[in-house]
Amino acid sequence: MALLTLLLQASVALSAVQCASAKQPNILFILTDDQDWHMRSFEHMPFLQKYLVHEGTLYANHFCTVAICCPSRVNLWTGRAAHNTNVTDIFAPYGGYPKVVREGINDDYLPVWMQNAGYNTYYTGKLWNQHSVDNYNDPFARGYNGSDFILDPNTYEYYNAYMSRNNGPPVSYKGEYSPDVTAQKAYGFLEEATQHPEPWFLTIAPIAPHSNVKLEPFKDLESDVPQYAERHAHLFKDYKIPRDANFNPSKQGGTGWIKKLPLLNDTVIEYNDEFQRSRLRALQSVDEMIEQLVKTLDQKGLLDDTYIIYTTDNGYHLSQHRLHAGKECGYDTDIHIPLIVRGPTVPKGHTTSLVSSHTDLAPTIMRLAGATRDDFDGLAMPFSRQDILEAESTTRHEHVNIEFWGRALPEGKYGQYDNPDGRTGGPDWAGDLPTVRNNTYKGLRLIGQDYSIYYSVWCTGDREYYDMTRDPGQLENYFDDDDEKMVAKRDAYELAGRPFAHVVDRLDALMMVLKSCKGRACVEPWSVLQPKSGIRMLQDALEQKYDVFYNEQPKVSFDECALGYIREFEGPQEVNVMGAWDQELSEPKMRKAPSFVYHGNPHLLT
Repeated sequence: MALLTLLLQASVALSAVQCASAKQPNILFILTDDQDWHMRSFEHMPFLQKYLVHEGTLYANHFCTVAICCPSRVNLWTGRAAHNTNVTDIFAPYGGYPKVVREGINDDYLPVWMQNAGYNTYYTGKLWNQHSVDNYNDPFARGYNGSDFILDPNTYEYYNAYMSRNNGPPVSYKGEYSPDVTAQKAYGFLEEATQHPEPWFLTIAPIAPHSNVKLEPFKDLESDVPQYAERHAHLFKDYKIPRDANFNPSKQGGTGWIKKLPLLNDTVIEYNDEFQRSRLRALQSVDEMIEQLVKTLDQKGLLDDTYIIYTTDNGYHLSQHRLHAGKECGYDTDIHIPLIVRGPTVPKGHTTSLVSSHTDLAPTIMRLAGATRDDFDGLAMPFSRQDILEAESTTRHEHVNIEFWGRALPEGKYGQYDNPDGRTGGPDWAGDLPTVRNNTYKGLRLIGQDYSIYYSVWCTGDREYYDMTRDPGQLENYFDDDDEKMVAKRDAYELAGRPFAHVVDRLDALMMVLKSCKGRACVEPWSVLQPKSGIRMLQDALEQKYDVFYNEQPKVSFDECALGYIREFEGPQEVNVMGAWDQELSEPKMRKAPSFVYHGNPHLLT
């Protein structure tokens, strides 16, 4: 009888372990607004460092795919590239909440999927641009058991927020500090979530450290430094933006309108230093919120069952490349962003070099929930030590597809570019605010074992190539024909023993696939070009025997500098696909890829 009792106890214990291991984890997602990696703002957040970086894993090569908030958030919450969501701007007609609704995303995105997977879902903070006091109920944002959304036109006014709680009428929080209000809402939702047996998914999206903006549609837009809570006013008095090589450079890099930018004067530089001090101060409220959330989870015994994911929608530039405050460029200042994860199985104090993007986060979160979909353009990320080490050793993938359509909109009180592209005025919602119209481009970020590259093709026909192992500030554009030294460098350039022209041929072909890819083709673009070769990396594709094949590929181009994604204006859409390859032949056999390859099913080409 005693033996039977012991066996029964062991069986019960084993069943409990099995149930615990099968239990869906809770997920806490913190999403800041415009937080940079380049200026290392997250290193100035002591609680983030203590509770997340030291207790979790930093993904040091994480990128957004479109450097502006609304399209980036749609990319994040759908796992689909911007050219597939067709939300490419922050305002109509190409973006904003009405566009999200028209594209069917309000009925078909991550919070809805998580509810279907058995989760209670909660959200507080900024959701979409143009989600306003006038349209918050037309229709209501779907997918949440509890919500408190910050609404336009006051989204970026730190002391004048309007919020709608659980689809109720907007409430004014005038005089209260917006990130603190968002934090208080988060604590309430966390308390509510933990009263139910179901797992929960809580997203917290404060506006920090976005600039303070007063938006009056059809009138004007006033932008200035972020505002911060009075308790943080004494911080960072002596801080200055890192004077890296690309800080207000004496020799400008870039191309097009960026190459023409004048040096910033001392007044602007002093203002920009204070701008970044204010951004860091604004982030301290977020930092304090992190500590409170972690302590609450610990007190409730939930910390070990919860994944905490911390990231931002896009990066930020501030004096780099002579740029005024803002984003919307393809440089690492704008697309390279923090991602920190803490949770069950996640290695503590680890930094991984795996290449990932916001397109990967929805499939990752769905996998954590034990659910799957087959329409993602991204790939679930490894979180366990074993999976991370395995992915690092096998090189998961090395590319990030970058895209942007429309204008560059400078921020801050000195933020104007004197319309260097010859256009005047901004879009209707910005009145006469000077903007740069011709800021539509395709970009490609590639990080391999022995190379780090950024390549872009602009709607104007301009091109950029930066070898970031030699030029991390992205100042030496190998397509700068006006610079004799760069022409000489280009002529002498080699990567993996191959000359510049052959490297660019491969990048052109890769970008051709990625600019229209869908599904698995976005994750394994080389397999679209060479289905039977087993090629997964640039270095493999650089073999000399493929030179003719890549030289004869169509090139990325634009028929017009459109302000949104209009496929008909985006040049050729088909690539040459390699047929049966005979190792004894000196030239490949080729055929055209049918258009359906960009709508899934790349395996049909084999």
